[in-house]
Amino acid sequence: MSDSNSQSATYQQATHQQAALDLSIALLERPSVTPNDDGCQDILSARLEQAGFDCEFMYFGERDKTGEHAEVKNLWARRGTADPVICFAGHTDVVPTGDVDNWTYPPFTPTLKDGYLWARGAADMKTGIAAFTIAAERFVANHPEHNGSIAFLITSDEEGPSINGTVRVIETLEARNEKITYCLVGEPSSTDTLGDIIKNGRRGSLGAVLTVTGKQGHVAYPHLASNPIHAATSALAELTAATWDAGNDYFPATSLQISNINGGTGATNVIPETLEVIFNFRFSTETTEDELKAKTHAIFDKHFKDSKASYDIDWKLSGQPFLTAEGKLVSACQQAIKKVIDIDTTLSTSGGTSDGRFIAPTGAQVVELGVRNATIHQVDEKVEVDDLGKLAQIYEGILEHLLLD
Repeated sequence: MSDSNSQSATYQQATHQQAALDLSIALLERPSVTPNDDGCQDILSARLEQAGFDCEFMYFGERDKTGEHAEVKNLWARRGTADPVICFAGHTDVVPTGDVDNWTYPPFTPTLKDGYLWARGAADMKTGIAAFTIAAERFVANHPEHNGSIAFLITSDEEGPSINGTVRVIETLEARNEKITYCLVGEPSSTDTLGDIIKNGRRGSLGAVLTVTGKQGHVAYPHLASNPIHAATSALAELTAATWDAGNDYFPATSLQISNINGGTGATNVIPETLEVIFNFRFSTETTEDELKAKTHAIFDKHFKDSKASYDIDWKLSGQPFLTAEGKLVSACQQAIKKVIDIDTTLSTSGGTSDGRFIAPTGAQVVELGVRNATIHQVDEKVEVDDLGKLAQIYEGILEHLLLD
């Protein structure tokens, strides 16, 4: 790279960084603990409208204290009417801070120190939202007659139950046949350095609450009772030892974890009546929700066939697995990262769920790309300041690849 080009790139990064930092601070000052948006989306919509976006607020759920709006606020903003539609998706809500006395700096007073921006939501994911807002503004200013459309889908219900946020916005868009072609979720995907990981898929999540019902009695007279803990032990042993699938090139093998076991009255001489066990499957595309349920029930049916106790399972599917294979969106991300960071990024489907699980079933290509995730949901959440301008440049580069090529 020539000296002049190098100087230009350095200047561009600096201007992106300051703009992304200023907007990040404005968002981080808002204590938007889920599902409260606390005005973050108003800040974004005001900026996006100036850039030519049509902004629409969608409210879902119970009414707030004023009775004026539903509890969850969502923003759908779009510039353009043609395909392809590239959508930036994210959430303005953050998890609770915990005891604020444990924080080095007040969690809703954004603080610049030691090269980091410290605040709740700094990594997850207000800086990501700021970066793709700056990217969109700069791209539109440079290419006002760009191809296709740019959209923003911003919710305040990602860190909560996720029932009145992205999923409801997608239902609304689908009902009016408004399709997203490419979706870039600004979740903190990076691990060791910015851009080293792109999430191009996620495992499915299937939760279960097992209730085993026996008969309460005195431990000295077990023949007059039915112990639900004893009844479940052999079935749970087989369940946890089972192999569900071997995974594939993109996904690890499906796994099961028991997270809670509750039973007993607190007394040492009482056989309890009920046992509750909570477990969760993280599953690959090699198996299905129905197959997991069927195999689980087969195990319990076998072990409870001659038992005096009975069982019931309450299932909850949080999301199906999805995968965006290597294609135009993945390639655009890889090229933009290579240009700005000069690294070869790795594709991954690891981690928990994200709102991408609601968008992928519509047929959209979906990836997650954001800042480092080392401190998400932790006390003293923070993000490297130097990464903000780079991330905005990466997002702008993705827009260039998808809407100018």
